[in-house]
Amino acid sequence: MQLYSSLSNQETVLAGDSSLTIYSFDTSQSSVQDFVNEHIKHSDLHGKDDAFYIVNLGDVVRKFHLWREKLPRVEPFYAVKCNDDLGVLQTLAALGTGFDCASKAEIAKVMNLGVGPERIIFAHPCKTASHINYAAEHNVQMTTFDNEPELHKIKRLFPQAELVLRIRADDPLAVCNLGIKFGAKLPEAKRLLGVAKDLQLNVIGVSFHVGSGCTNASAYGKAISWAKEVFEHAESIGMNLNMLDIGGGYPGQQGAPITFQEIVDEVSPALDKYFPQESGVRIIAEPGRFFAASAFTLCVNIVAKRVIEADQVSQDEDGPKFMYYVNDGVYGSFNCLLYDHATVDVKVPPIYVPSELHRASIWGPTCDGIDCISAKCWLPEMDSGQWLIFEDMGAYTCAASSTFNGFSRPGMFYVAPQEAFEQVRPTTCGMTRTTSASTDEGVSLEDHLMKEESVTDGEEEMVMSCAMQGDSYEMPSFQEVEFFDSD
Repeated sequence: MQLYSSLSNQETVLAGDSSLTIYSFDTSQSSVQDFVNEHIKHSDLHGKDDAFYIVNLGDVVRKFHLWREKLPRVEPFYAVKCNDDLGVLQTLAALGTGFDCASKAEIAKVMNLGVGPERIIFAHPCKTASHINYAAEHNVQMTTFDNEPELHKIKRLFPQAELVLRIRADDPLAVCNLGIKFGAKLPEAKRLLGVAKDLQLNVIGVSFHVGSGCTNASAYGKAISWAKEVFEHAESIGMNLNMLDIGGGYPGQQGAPITFQEIVDEVSPALDKYFPQESGVRIIAEPGRFFAASAFTLCVNIVAKRVIEADQVSQDEDGPKFMYYVNDGVYGSFNCLLYDHATVDVKVPPIYVPSELHRASIWGPTCDGIDCISAKCWLPEMDSGQWLIFEDMGAYTCAASSTFNGFSRPGMFYVAPQEAFEQVRPTTCGMTRTTSASTDEGVSLEDHLMKEESVTDGEEEMVMSCAMQGDSYEMPSFQEVEFFDSD
């Protein structure tokens, strides 16, 4: 039996030194939900119970076009720390985005995809010396700073760097308040410009970050006005700044505290007022979760079930009736609950017959009592071996996951709409294999789940050296109900 037999064609895409198998589909006939349901059925058929992600790279493409439509003056530099999955990075690299890297490992991973150093900003104000040396060796010139010792370090190690002064302009109510760690307040920022001038360093611009998971769109307008004040001070002391980095904080999932449009409505007029197009100032940003969050759907398997005794339930009317243990948890993908202060919603595959809802709790697989995904939720009675689904799991999840207690990370299975693939044009090498899933030449589920098909020199294949490029498309809507809708 074929993997996704009736849903897709199989494509092979080269991502640096790796090859990715991607399943393209016709949006008029299939949806991401269909892939989730099909994969669950195949896993059950072949006795597989490993957690897995369905990664919709077409959603990343859609977000790119949405960004370009709403903020045409702002160049996105994707925040690699949010999710460094190769499929996401390769897709964005092909679309021409820049990259916000915070370490030499992130720089190396992006450059291995063919991204030039001019498309990278080393956006860490307090860098390790060896990482600065690595950036210098690879001509990654743009980097941030927010303190005087960092300026002296850069003067010693990389005096040709193009420096971006990070000011503190945070939303105090952001999910992750970065202002408590980084950013110079305005008086200090102005002083640092003088220090940089005395050191004969090249300061090219100003950056800020209102906080990851911003909850107050007005923070952007205020930050842009403060950046203008720094620009004016720089001009008064003979320095010519020409770049503004408006940071991150842009939501990428349903149910975020504020919408992307709310931020756009604040950013666009502020840029027009303080940095109009005729000023010639280059505007960039560092979106992370905006691109990654909604592209990832995580499916976990229930490995064990505990039924709470009736007398205990009667004593705690708000407590769970069932405890479910699944094969991913807070030491894995759900680390976002601890580090990113995220909330997650569980859904049930529609292949299971709906039944009465009960209070339940969901736990990860490790031996640690902190490994709780949901202390209280409503679910139909489930059984061991069945599956649960979590959407919007692309931001600050797999990037920070571990294999604590020996539990492996979920596998990645990539899908994308056919219209995205139809506009891909290979730029290097020879013949490509595109296997129709409706033929007998496809890859069986069992073989694919053991390992993804690799590209060998002996095969006459043209490996696509770039990911999808195409017009945006409408994502099928997800109903906010307990059962995962495949319609």
